[in-house]
Amino acid sequence: MFTLPDLPYPYSALEPYIDEETMKIHHDKHHAAYVQNLNEALKDFPELAGKEPGELIADLEAIPEEIRTKVRNHGGGHVNHSLFWSIMSPSKTGLKEGNLLESLIKTFGNFETFQEKFSASAMARFGSGWAWLVKTDTGLEILDTPNQDSPLSSGKAPILALDVWEHAYYLKYQNRRADYVKAWWNVVDWPQAERLFKS
Repeated sequence: MFTLPDLPYPYSALEPYIDEETMKIHHDKHHAAYVQNLNEALKDFPELAGKEPGELIADLEAIPEEIRTKVRNHGGGHVNHSLFWSIMSPSKTGLKEGNLLESLIKTFGNFETFQEKFSASAMARFGSGWAWLVKTDTGLEILDTPNQDSPLSSGKAPILALDVWEHAYYLKYQNRRADYVKAWWNVVDWPQAERLFKS
């Protein structure tokens, strides 16, 4: 059934912005639990276990009601975290050109305004959840979701995802979510974001 994907870099690769211990616990404990609980929810529904996790989340109405909440929570946790690991990198590439940058400027006026609005969305999410940059039929949009909800469930394609659950940052930043959000910009994998934007 579903398995925990390997990190695409060592646990310590995102230091000093995201610490090694947080990465170990976040990936090996939290994400692993979402995968385990998703598999448990689907054990009596082999026809669903053959689907991609994103397919499940994109069409929650097709999930039997008795397991829909579990699939939404644990399937969402699996999908969201799998994306989260993939759009971070120690390479510090920056976003200097490309279709994504052009679209960000067209939508938000300039890159700095986009960063400010995205960071504000991450800070405004009360409690646990995520901040997103998504692609819709009409362009780019910034939004935030509670818990492990995914933009896929509303037909929107994620390009960037920032986990603002406390387990993502509390060991290093304690209650200072703003410091974590600011630090996170240093590890965004912009080439991957560009690939997601084009896909």
